[in-house]
Amino acid sequence: MDDEQRPAKVTLAQIAETAGVSVPTVSKVLNGRQDVSPPTRRKVERLLEAHGYRRNARAAPEAPLIEIVFHELDAIWAMELILGVEKVARDSGASVVLTESGTRHAPGPEWIEGVLRRRPLGVILMFSALPQEYKQQLRSRSIPFVIIDPAGDPEPDVPSVGSANWSGGLAATRHLIERGHRRIGIITGPEDMMCSLARLDGFRSAMATAGLEVDPAHIAYGDFHVEGGFEQALAMLRRTDRPTAVFAGSDLQAIGVLEAASSLGLRTPEDLSVVGYDDVAVAKWSRPALTTVHQPLRKMAEAASEMLLRLQAGVSTTTRMELATSLVVRKSTAPPPAA
Repeated sequence: MDDEQRPAKVTLAQIAETAGVSVPTVSKVLNGRQDVSPPTRRKVERLLEAHGYRRNARAAPEAPLIEIVFHELDAIWAMELILGVEKVARDSGASVVLTESGTRHAPGPEWIEGVLRRRPLGVILMFSALPQEYKQQLRSRSIPFVIIDPAGDPEPDVPSVGSANWSGGLAATRHLIERGHRRIGIITGPEDMMCSLARLDGFRSAMATAGLEVDPAHIAYGDFHVEGGFEQALAMLRRTDRPTAVFAGSDLQAIGVLEAASSLGLRTPEDLSVVGYDDVAVAKWSRPALTTVHQPLRKMAEAASEMLLRLQAGVSTTTRMELATSLVVRKSTAPPPAA
């Protein structure tokens, strides 16, 4: 039987008797087998969690893996995160496996079955939440997990690494105000993501501190992609009272803003200043080079990987880490055009 258990307060037989199932069924749940009904699996998982029953964490897999789970691998910032995880994994003699699953909020149900079979050293997730059932299943098999969280605010029991989104939004907006702009628009990310709201709150705070009104028509929610930035910017810049500057919630959206401005005959930065967010590689190669908020994605991934390995080794660690953002000034901002 491939259970690799350490001594526990209860035996598999006692777990099976309490759950009203056979010992092989409990073994299947522990080993991530799919041929167990969901209600039975949940019942056994709850009992395993309640009794603190764990697979022996010392029995390391033959090929140690760190698994990274994204909801979309085509996002440009994904490569920065992968490079950060790979650096720590390489130094630790581990390999990295990539998985695409679910939505931006949580991985899909098909993922949990696969990861239980693979039994990696640990899992790094690019989501803002993890369903309670998944937490129980991972913990019952001693598979630690950490969320890299540019997107939300995880529960207190979920180890996570994030960045200072509110401060980033504040710094971007203050820069535009210091350049002399008074009509400033924002195209943040999706309305149901905490990072989008935090960056918007930073924008509002900077405007309020400067005594500037925020025009509701100058606030838009994008999708963090070029297309979303382009569409929202077109609507905003076609107004007679268009903003003289736009803070975009991602560099990709900022590139969409640049394209929208150009299609309307506006020059950047002479007619419109633009600030992005993330500081991905493409930002410095756009035309003009993009002023942006540096989000330390690679360092976030490194910190998450180190946290994961400490958890895997049973070493106590902080459960929440937030890294600072910083403004990178390039050529896409200037004083507003003369009235």
